[in-house]
Amino acid sequence: MQSDVHRLMMENGSLESVRYVDHKLHVLNQLLLPSKLEYEEITGVKDGWQAIKQMKVRGAPCIAIVGCLSLAVELFNYTPTTKEQAAGFIAQQLDYLVTARPTAVNMKQAADSIKVMVVKMLQSDQDVTAQQLCQRVIQEAESMLVSDVKCNKSMGHYGAEHIRRHCKQGKQCVMTHCNTGSLATAGYGTALGVIRALHEAGDLDHVLCTETRPYNQGARLTAFELVHDKIPSTLITDSMAAFAMVKKGVTAVVVGADRVVANGDTANKIGTYQLALAAKHHGIPFYVACPSTTCDLNLVNGDSIVIEERPKKELTCINGTRIAAEGIEAWNPAFDVTPASLITGGIITEFGVFKPSELREELSKCLSM
Repeated sequence: MQSDVHRLMMENGSLESVRYVDHKLHVLNQLLLPSKLEYEEITGVKDGWQAIKQMKVRGAPCIAIVGCLSLAVELFNYTPTTKEQAAGFIAQQLDYLVTARPTAVNMKQAADSIKVMVVKMLQSDQDVTAQQLCQRVIQEAESMLVSDVKCNKSMGHYGAEHIRRHCKQGKQCVMTHCNTGSLATAGYGTALGVIRALHEAGDLDHVLCTETRPYNQGARLTAFELVHDKIPSTLITDSMAAFAMVKKGVTAVVVGADRVVANGDTANKIGTYQLALAAKHHGIPFYVACPSTTCDLNLVNGDSIVIEERPKKELTCINGTRIAAEGIEAWNPAFDVTPASLITGGIITEFGVFKPSELREELSKCLSM
């Protein structure tokens, strides 16, 4: 018998990780997927922080969007007495949101941008009111939903075109890791957006998605999106990746990112580094797809990236039942860092595809235009 979730996802034209209407925010609880489709209301910053920390929402772009919209919801119901109080409150709440998931840089970039905007408003307009400050921040958060989808579709276009020109001729067999689609963004996706663009153009033969242990974002979420979009795909375990590259004829590996630094070193979901090593060995182009907001050009190399470590029980237990031997130690970094030298295909952004060595210069040009 067809499950309710399967029926709903087939009826729904697109998957939404975030719903924001009339200053009310609801997020899809991704911990319950694929067995249950449930949206939870976010009533303010504390709710937003918890949803991000607990990974009910995840993916670097989505973390920033949900964080900023949770602040927008709170500001809509906030009545400061002075503009200084409003500015201080906004900065404090943004700093708090950044602490939920420190490796993903998008939230910090968004927080810094909003704080700078508020300071400039205070400096340029002596008559600005507290309410006007709050309204401007709300507008900025709301604009992120629209701009993210536009950005993702641009990435999809550039990435698909580059793969068509530089990878094996004919239809592509693409391997991807973790979840980088509509569920990780405002819509369409980063790495999965590139795959969608290939599929829409008739240039995709098949997708191999990894399970992505220990949280199984690939098995629970990426597989969910691929089935929803009727994209031909196969789920594999993380440990099958190198063998699958040979046996399944993989022509490109495309992954997302949580932070890319100035030299092109990239932090992404744990397991990405070993995929890049295997791809390099087999001569398969390895791509990273991410918006410019994921690029942290203030850090020189990957050694400076703070790597979030998750609770040990994510490794030792499944659904509350212990599967590991009592007394065994567990190490659970959520991310690893792929050296720029292994990103052989390039870094796909909304401005184009760049070699890691070109990233700082090319992005600086694009962002200054």
